[in-house]
Amino acid sequence: MDSCNERDYTGMLNKVNSGPYFGPYSGTRVTAIEGHAARGELEVRTETKNPMGVVHGGALFTLADTVAGTAAFTTGRGCVTLDSSMQFLTPARGNKVFCLATPKKLGRTIMVYDVSITDSEERLVATGIFTFYATGEYPPPKKD
Repeated sequence: MDSCNERDYTGMLNKVNSGPYFGPYSGTRVTAIEGHAARGELEVRTETKNPMGVVHGGALFTLADTVAGTAAFTTGRGCVTLDSSMQFLTPARGNKVFCLATPKKLGRTIMVYDVSITDSEERLVATGIFTFYATGEYPPPKKD
C-alpha cells in the first residue's frame, strides 16, 4: 500500500493532537511527520512527574508509543501496538522531553520502530523499540 501523502499528515496530526484521547490529555504532542518517521514532545509539568520529582516512566512511554504509532500510520495502514520495550537511561532535565521514532522494518503486517527520547539539555533519556501490527487500510475506504 502507498503511504499517506503530505496533505494527509495535517489531518493525522490534528487527530492525534486533539480530541478526548489519552495522548493529548497526558500532554503528549506529535510535532512533525517526516517520511515514515515522526517527532513529538511532552511538556514536563506536575502531572507528568513521579513522587521523586522526575518525569514518570509512564509519561515517557506514552510519548514514545504515541509518536511511534503516528509514524506507523504513515504506511497507510491502521495499527495497534503488538510489543514494546523501553530502556530508561537517566532522569530528564528541563521543561520538555522530545521523541524521535524512526522505522526499522516496514513489512506488510509488522512495522518496527526505534525510539529515542531526549531532554531539554539534549541528553539521551530513554530508548525503545515498538512493534505494530497492521490492522487494515487507514483511513478505511469509504462505503458507498
